[in-house]
Amino acid sequence: MPLERLGFTLPDHRRAPPGPGGTPARAADPGRTAGRPASPLRFQVLGPVRVWCGTQALPEGRPQERALLAALLLRAGRTATASELIDAIWGQTPPAQALPALRTYASRLRKALGRRTLVSEAGGYAIALPEGALDLARCEQHEAQAAEARAAHDPHRARQALRDALALWHGEPLGGVPGPFADAQRSRLTEWRLALLEHRLALDLELGGHLDAVSELTSLTAEHPLREGLRALLMLALYRGGRQGEALGVYADTRRMLDEELGVGPGPELTALHQRVLHADPALAAPADTGGDDEPPPPAARLAQLPAELADFTGRAAATAHLRRELLRDPGRVMPIASVRGLGGVGKTTLAVRVAHTVRGHFPDGQLYADLLGQSARPAGPHDVLGAFLRALGVPDSALPDDHGERSALYRSTLAGRRVLVLLDNAHGEAQVRPLLPGAPGCAVLITSRARLVAAPGAQVLDLDVMTEQEALALFTRVVGAPRAAAEPTACRETVAACGHLPLAIRIAAARLVARPAWAVSTLAGRLADERRRLDQLRVGDLAVDASFELGYGQLEPAPARAFRRLALPDGADISLAAAAAVLDEDEDTSERLLESLVDTGLLESAAPGRYHHHDLLRLFARDRAVREDPGGDRGAVLSRLLGFYLATACHAYALENPGDRLLEHLAPTGRRALPFDDRQQALDWLFSEGPALLAAVRQCAAEPALAPMAADVLLVTQDLMESGAHRQPYASAASAVAEEARRGGDPRTEGRARVVLGQVHHLAGRVERAREEAERAHALGAAADDALTLGYAPNLLGLLAVFHGRHRAAAACFTQALGAFRADGNRYGETAMLMNLGRAQLGLGQTESAIAASEQSVELWRGLGATLRLANGYYALGLALHEAGRHDEALDRFHQGLVMFQESRQPYWTGMTHFRMATAHLAAARAPAAAAHGERALVLLRDIGGDRRVAGVLSVLARTLRRLGQHERAHTCWQEALSLFERVGSPEAAHVRDLLAHAGNP
Repeated sequence: MPLERLGFTLPDHRRAPPGPGGTPARAADPGRTAGRPASPLRFQVLGPVRVWCGTQALPEGRPQERALLAALLLRAGRTATASELIDAIWGQTPPAQALPALRTYASRLRKALGRRTLVSEAGGYAIALPEGALDLARCEQHEAQAAEARAAHDPHRARQALRDALALWHGEPLGGVPGPFADAQRSRLTEWRLALLEHRLALDLELGGHLDAVSELTSLTAEHPLREGLRALLMLALYRGGRQGEALGVYADTRRMLDEELGVGPGPELTALHQRVLHADPALAAPADTGGDDEPPPPAARLAQLPAELADFTGRAAATAHLRRELLRDPGRVMPIASVRGLGGVGKTTLAVRVAHTVRGHFPDGQLYADLLGQSARPAGPHDVLGAFLRALGVPDSALPDDHGERSALYRSTLAGRRVLVLLDNAHGEAQVRPLLPGAPGCAVLITSRARLVAAPGAQVLDLDVMTEQEALALFTRVVGAPRAAAEPTACRETVAACGHLPLAIRIAAARLVARPAWAVSTLAGRLADERRRLDQLRVGDLAVDASFELGYGQLEPAPARAFRRLALPDGADISLAAAAAVLDEDEDTSERLLESLVDTGLLESAAPGRYHHHDLLRLFARDRAVREDPGGDRGAVLSRLLGFYLATACHAYALENPGDRLLEHLAPTGRRALPFDDRQQALDWLFSEGPALLAAVRQCAAEPALAPMAADVLLVTQDLMESGAHRQPYASAASAVAEEARRGGDPRTEGRARVVLGQVHHLAGRVERAREEAERAHALGAAADDALTLGYAPNLLGLLAVFHGRHRAAAACFTQALGAFRADGNRYGETAMLMNLGRAQLGLGQTESAIAASEQSVELWRGLGATLRLANGYYALGLALHEAGRHDEALDRFHQGLVMFQESRQPYWTGMTHFRMATAHLAAARAPAAAAHGERALVLLRDIGGDRRVAGVLSVLARTLRRLGQHERAHTCWQEALSLFERVGSPEAAHVRDLLAHAGNP
């Protein structure tokens, strides 16, 4: 009988070709042809039982046929007798005609699958399964690979194998299959999947993924409340995420639930974990960052931040031995601190790195390194360095405290019990170093500085002098090569003497020689003999470092020398090739040749292709030379070109991200060429990678009255940096600097623009009063300057703040005022934004249907404009309105659409807010596990960038969700934290949470 008659829909290549006259031809007997379909068959039991032919799923067939197929597949090719199959399909009550029915089902399956697949053997049946044809067998293989990887101490490979195994599951195993055999196997397979999931989650925690694991574990413990293994993992994940109270709450909830349901207490493993969490066992601390969800590092990768040791390190034997003794003395009883002091260029860093490499084997938990930029205008702040160290030690950004003292305490706690070497290079002073010191024996600290530091009692200070003549000659010889040095020994001695035996000066001189193979050593020595240039620089103190730099700088041709000076003028930590071309006023090819020539001479560094930076001392030297050699004031022109480049390119990126916005028409032309972008993703790549340098330039140019207007315009077209939360602090600093300079200069247009974006920063950070002050000042300034941009932006911000405070009539008035300004300007983009925001106000006024209509219209308008990020905002607003109308599933669909777009646009703030709203919608729809999962994701994303009030709102929703899941202790902890945050910002919502806590009692 043809398969179509049995209800199967065949792929085209398996349909019988038409016979004469268009009638279907008789199918060939599969037993006499291929014996199976042309494409390989694949079988699925880890979900609904299905058969795949190539990429097409065959129809499922009748329930008893699926039961027969499942029984055969689970025997993995072994023959099943007729009686065994009858028992599997019907159990103890088979029908009278069970055997004929079985044969009928088998016949149908054989015709569908082919005679070579379903075979009859000894009165029974079997399915011949090629390797990899059954998903269950592939899952077993992945499980075995995971076990093998664990045995080989490769947790990354083990986790990936388990992920591959779990990816094979598609819902309830043996879904839709009747019979007692299927029921028993379904329970076994479900338990197996949970065991795989537990193992994978344990590896997630082992690899530092505790923050992301909390969301999944919260949902799983709700679905499987009696699995203590999942509860233990949730406790550990919460504890490692800094949520000790919630971790203890999980145990209390588990104990109460087990007592109520089973009349027993928690098992010994969970009880022991509870005690360890209660006493903050250091061994429970999060492991060092091992890559999280990224690709696994090379096998040898670990915490090893030391810079590379110089291959030509020479001399310093006594100093090396002294420092080694100090760092290795009394291991485990004291924390050694050694400090190397000396003038610039004397080789402090080179020596420290050398010593650190020789002792690193005594510190098996790794090495931390930080350049503290002690000689720069802005030395590295301990707060930022602590953040970098903690991230390297496995603490995620979301768990980093804002408070300086708390961050330092977390650093000491994280290092407790570890043996780590900390190298603090170029320290500025004791106040900078002290917070960076570990707090317990086992670690050691090595510091370099120009100043004598006594950072802690017992610190040993080594005063490093210049090299001896023998050491200086050995270093020079190693750089230029022994044959070349041996040919001119006198010239070598004259050269190192002219360098004052300073290692940095020797290296620069030797590098010049190596770069010029045609030069003799005496040629270099002769150039150095000119005392009129040399002796002015080779003086006591720091000026001797300048003399060393002068040796290289003085050899430059005019073009690279000018490039050297100009590149030092911007404040950014580094600079891209394209930005450098603007600074130099050259094309990129010419600029690259100049920059690479400076790299070759050691006067510029390149840490990555296309990016360059000065050493801090070289930057100071170059700026000094610029003052002396460019008296006409080249600095202003350089900064103008750089800012013009940033503005032109940022405008191009903005146009791709915000098509239809007339904002760009209100900005002054720059006359600079923008970088080309193929698409918006490439533009976003540029914006977020260039953000730190761009904002540093804006802040620097704010001090130049002629450049402040352009700086404000750059801020307007880079609002994505601020809105994402990733660069909010430097953005705020730059905006504040521009606003103050414009105020001093009496420029209301520029000041108004700077203050309106500064107000937006405060709004997103939850500082609503400061946001209101800035918005009101911006509006007044915009009116004074008749600036269409500020006249639209400022009332819009005031409206958003009114929504935040629940003053929806005032918000509607503000949005209407902004709408009028945008319409007067012919700005459809602004009009669409106001239509969307008016929907928010209508929602607060109870006009739900009007809000839905306004939001739907804004979505269509955003889609028509092609504005991806704002379309995501439109979906977000529509989701809010639908949720308020009780249409929760529709709301979740819109939220999900927005979520995908926010993630593509690199907007962690809006991603977190969308997870928060999805949690609220799931909770309203009585889907507590899903609500908990989204609430946890929102908390991770918004903890650092959402502001106290928004974080408190997330915690409140999470508490309600956890209480509905029966996790009362955890819910109580979340409400307590929410209350603390609401009270901190003076929110009226504190009273509501206080009432909830009072009525809920102390669980």
